[in-house]
Amino acid sequence: MNNSDSRINPRQLGTPRGGSYATVPTSGDRKNLNKPTRGRKKSIFEAYVSKEDVSAGLKRGELIQGPLRINPKKYHEAFIPSPDGSRDIFIDGVVARNRALNGDIVVVKLLPRDQWKVIKPDGSDKETEVTHESDVPEDMLGTCVPQETAKGDAQSPDVIIEAQFDDNDAEHGQDHLQDMLTDDIQKLSLDTAEKGKAAGVTGVKRTEQDDGPKVNDPRLLPDEFLQRTAKVVYILEKKHSRAATGFIKLLADRNSELFKRCAMFSPVDHRVPRVYVPLADCPPDFVAKPEAYSQMLFICRIVDWKEDSNFASGQLCKSLGQAGEIEPESEGILTEYGVDFSDFSPEVLECLPQNLPWVISPGELAKRRDLRKECIFTIDPSTARDLDDALSCKQLPDGNLEVGVHIADVSYFVLEDTALDKVASERATSVYLVQKVIPMLPRLLCEELCSLNPMQDRLTFSVIWKLTPEGKILEEWFGQTVICSCVKLSYDHAQSMIDSPGKVLSPEELPPVSPEHSIAEIQEAVLSLHRVAQRLRKQRFTEGALHLDQMKLSFTLDQESGMPQGCYIYQYRDSNRLVEEFMLLANMAVAHQIYRSFPEQAFLRRHPPPQTKLLKDLMDFCNQVGLDIDFSSAGTLHKSLNETFGADKYSRTRKEVLTYMFSRPMQMALYFCTGVLHDETLFHHYALNVPFYTHFTSPIRRYADIVVHRLLSASLGARSPIRMEKEAIQKQADHCNDRKMASKRVQELSADLFFSVFVRECGPLESEAMVMGVLSKAFDVLVLKFGVQKRIYCNALPLVDFRFQKVGKKPELTLLWEPEEPEEESVPQVITIFTLVEVVLTADGGPLKYSALLKRPSLDK
Repeated sequence: MNNSDSRINPRQLGTPRGGSYATVPTSGDRKNLNKPTRGRKKSIFEAYVSKEDVSAGLKRGELIQGPLRINPKKYHEAFIPSPDGSRDIFIDGVVARNRALNGDIVVVKLLPRDQWKVIKPDGSDKETEVTHESDVPEDMLGTCVPQETAKGDAQSPDVIIEAQFDDNDAEHGQDHLQDMLTDDIQKLSLDTAEKGKAAGVTGVKRTEQDDGPKVNDPRLLPDEFLQRTAKVVYILEKKHSRAATGFIKLLADRNSELFKRCAMFSPVDHRVPRVYVPLADCPPDFVAKPEAYSQMLFICRIVDWKEDSNFASGQLCKSLGQAGEIEPESEGILTEYGVDFSDFSPEVLECLPQNLPWVISPGELAKRRDLRKECIFTIDPSTARDLDDALSCKQLPDGNLEVGVHIADVSYFVLEDTALDKVASERATSVYLVQKVIPMLPRLLCEELCSLNPMQDRLTFSVIWKLTPEGKILEEWFGQTVICSCVKLSYDHAQSMIDSPGKVLSPEELPPVSPEHSIAEIQEAVLSLHRVAQRLRKQRFTEGALHLDQMKLSFTLDQESGMPQGCYIYQYRDSNRLVEEFMLLANMAVAHQIYRSFPEQAFLRRHPPPQTKLLKDLMDFCNQVGLDIDFSSAGTLHKSLNETFGADKYSRTRKEVLTYMFSRPMQMALYFCTGVLHDETLFHHYALNVPFYTHFTSPIRRYADIVVHRLLSASLGARSPIRMEKEAIQKQADHCNDRKMASKRVQELSADLFFSVFVRECGPLESEAMVMGVLSKAFDVLVLKFGVQKRIYCNALPLVDFRFQKVGKKPELTLLWEPEEPEEESVPQVITIFTLVEVVLTADGGPLKYSALLKRPSLDK
């Protein structure tokens, strides 16, 4: 599970309360501040360049565009990917970021070489570079980072706020901060001898410079020791929702004009600026009783952020409720990530069948292959209500098998250019929280008319193969069908059949089964599918696929209160793999079919190879710790991961840690339109190692699949070609990518929220953990019982001393524990990569903050 700090209230961290930034300049900011001008308010930020200049600059290669990532632990550090795949471009400071927010597509201008960041050759400075929120494709199921190369990774829930000012400074309002900025600019003009002292005042490390050459002068160093730095000159697309959850408080200066008009909104996510909000938006008694609202969560939308203001201005949208409570926090997460969870409009609901109960018309039945008498069944999580896919398998007289994948025909109900189609395309995906689903489509479709519920006639799109028992495809058929599922199996049911192939289950052990089919027939079909799936899977990995198993945290909830009662790592078993193999097979088959038919309009899914720079960092890391890993392809990486380790518990745990690390350089898999990408080699899916792939099997919850269904239907002559031009298809693909990322992030944050509540309600929790990365004053661990990553700080432990060193290339911390009794000696403990330790997770002062503490080693260890 990936943890994020974005749900944690900075007020509870025991550091200065200035967690959400105001524009206190860092070293990068100081280089970019506009000079003060007389007679008007100084600009803090540069004016954006014109659209024409942006276009011309991008064409000439003088400007670079990309998505902005802000380090969630150090909000003054931001990055955009380098177009050539080399080290990310560094944007140093809030001023250089020029009012852009996390995720925005920005245009940057490189700063002169003498302002580039020096990366220490020993790698100890690399750690600040990586700030990705988890973005590994679901096809690989994994996400993490070698902490040698990444300190501020979003998966770690700890927040380090490098506050360079007290909370009250921001509350005094703009004029007070303006004075601070002026002071800081004046400090820059101190003579060289004074610069070191100035650094102490501002908390920014700086090296004294004189005319003589220095080892850290960027002009004298080769490129491998430098990271290019840049400043934002334009925001091409505001991808960030401009919504945030946080707290309101009065401004400190009660005599100012501003105090009478505005309150200060402090976001929980300190990558978002503080915001002036009108007092008129605040509760009526807020000015009289501000303390009554100190733990009340609000939602604010940023409306503007002017060049001469440290703070944005915005509107307070609504009060959510108490911080730390599940529903207010969940609503905050959904709002921040732009998830539409409103009720469907009457206009949308009018697009649904009005005469219920709905039945398939004779005319529609006549157009379809009738499979209602076949033994077809669904296999899903026991709690699933939106059943997209069903399977069938029967023995043929010639010894081969007929295997079918049957997918809900959602495009029959969601017609192009209707209000229903519009809202589905905008939502683009269902969003799964721990406690509920925000559906892409109205529930009448999701849970009834489209859902392949047992013993009900349903419209489907099928892919049917004739396969040899070894899984070789002899024949393939696509078409619109009608099915009647004979049973709704859970993964547990299917797994029990796989585990006990000789045992025929009794009716009491299964959900209701159609009288048309026997339990033995269903069981035989499941076992046949399992045998073929095993062979297909083995063949895929022989041919060079990669699969990274991510530890996924699941919860048991109290039925009445909805609070987490327990949590466990979800076990991915053979029954899951059975379904996965046939879904992959169907998706690949459909990808080939629609690309053959519509080479300019096909809606496919590609997975670019790993980022070069991060892959090199990972290779260096593996060399440092003595691991022989072959990174030359997805297949060799998979083989290394699965053959390097034994089957004992320690080896399996090391593999878990490495799985997290290996997923770090992986890029997002992306939807795209084939007509806009001219090089066919770029269609390749790295993890699956196949030339063409798409999503066809989940149209109830993914709009991409609805587009693919329409293309497939048109390719079979069942409908006219889709009306969208390739540019419009690409625009829809981009939107699906954005919403998929947001949905994934929301899912992770929901799990983080529930786990934080679980620690608060049921902690302290003890677990074994394995060290993932060692820094000079802290180390990162994977907590094995819960799959969460935490950073443990040496200064939070009762140590006499600690020492960091490199043994060869391997980083190592030696901790010297305080003796428990005066006459005892200090206990030393060596912490290095893959060290197994015992940790305790404990709730902190804040409603959603918890920390990991290292358990003292026993004397006999």
